[in-house]
Amino acid sequence: MAVQISPSILSADFARLADEAARVGDVADWLHVDVMDNHFVPNLTLGLPVVESLLKATPLPLDCHLMIEDPDRWAVQYAEAGAGSVTIHAEAAKAPVRTLRQIRRAGARAGFALNPATPVEPYADLFGEIDMLLVMTVEPGFGGQPFLDVVLPKVRRARELIDRHGGEVWLQVDGGVSAATIERCAEAGADVFVAGSAVYGAEDAAKAVQELRDLAESAWKRRG
Repeated sequence: MAVQISPSILSADFARLADEAARVGDVADWLHVDVMDNHFVPNLTLGLPVVESLLKATPLPLDCHLMIEDPDRWAVQYAEAGAGSVTIHAEAAKAPVRTLRQIRRAGARAGFALNPATPVEPYADLFGEIDMLLVMTVEPGFGGQPFLDVVLPKVRRARELIDRHGGEVWLQVDGGVSAATIERCAEAGADVFVAGSAVYGAEDAAKAVQELRDLAESAWKRRG
């Protein structure tokens, strides 16, 4: 299982996004972009124009996480713009199968996100429609929140269901991921890790990414 690290620019300097992307460009697998509309979550960040600009400024594929009220309307536009992965929320999507298929047809990986209180079991039948399942390990909306250990059993359950389903569905965690928590996430079965403050709050962001990768890979080896 390949560990992947996706630094979140939510914790970066928004006035210097191209430079901030470059800080992790040689070591990260993705650049995580949190799109928030101040409706689905109580925060407003950035949207499609900034994503289009970022695509020109970094060679890293963009991992766009849509925390918005109407993903069925907007998601495909992020895929068409060139995002490598587009994730919609179970709690917001009204036509998830159609939207996930549109994302894939537009050339992006289709991601499906669950808030901490949303169970994974009702959505297991959708695994054939997705490339990545995102389990939120904080309440979505703001960076820098403490990790919610209560979500770890759901991560384990998600891994069991993914393994039972077969195929290539990545399991991503997002929220409070740091050197102190990433091993627990990996031991529970996550293989893609979003880290914001732990990366962009470090003096050497690239070194922080590598340290997180080393910890996650060690935890995966312990899983056997």
